[in-house]
Amino acid sequence: MGASQTKTHTRHKYQDLADKTGFSLEQIQNLHKRFQQLSKNEETISRENLDSIPALANNPIRKQIIEAFFDKRNQHKEEEEEEEEVSLMEISFEQFLMVMSHFRPPTLKTTDEEREAMRKEKLRFLFNMHDTDNDGIITLEEYRKVVTELLSKSGAIGQEAARAIADAAMLEVASTNVPHMGPDEIYEGITFEHFEEILKGLEMESRMHIRFLDVDTITMRCGKSSS
Repeated sequence: MGASQTKTHTRHKYQDLADKTGFSLEQIQNLHKRFQQLSKNEETISRENLDSIPALANNPIRKQIIEAFFDKRNQHKEEEEEEEEVSLMEISFEQFLMVMSHFRPPTLKTTDEEREAMRKEKLRFLFNMHDTDNDGIITLEEYRKVVTELLSKSGAIGQEAARAIADAAMLEVASTNVPHMGPDEIYEGITFEHFEEILKGLEMESRMHIRFLDVDTITMRCGKSSS
């Protein structure tokens, strides 16, 4: 009787998560297995747990990826965006799943309206990764930091050259979005509306993947690695 009640409770809980995230029950079960591997069967997961993933070790934006999981803005709870502290210390499986839902690809049944909403969510997720101080603007310093890390840590270009490329890219964005800016005006940075315009021609719906979790983002099956 007790085991049956537990299974029923788990099924209802998973169904609730499926309604919130769009994942199937099978996908949620597989993601839960991966969560347990990473958390060592604890109820919450920490930055240290994600930082220990071997596939993330050489990723130039490892820190930004990890922080994205602990960013309240990625939990689909807009009322929390006004809080001063946007970063969480640890996250539960439901919170982990909410972040993972940003990487869910569209299906053949996805409507145009749902596809557009999915695209906007993915763009907002990427914007949040760059807007580290949660002020609604990606400043030159924030943009420069990410671009510099991406380019310089790849080993193909020096840090100073990477900074110059980041600066030039930001100036290009400024001239595109604020073409009539006066000589004494300062471009404060990229707003989300600017960010959407910059990436307007890029197909985002199926391009965002999380390979480092050893999870196939289409079937959401856990990989063999236990790391």
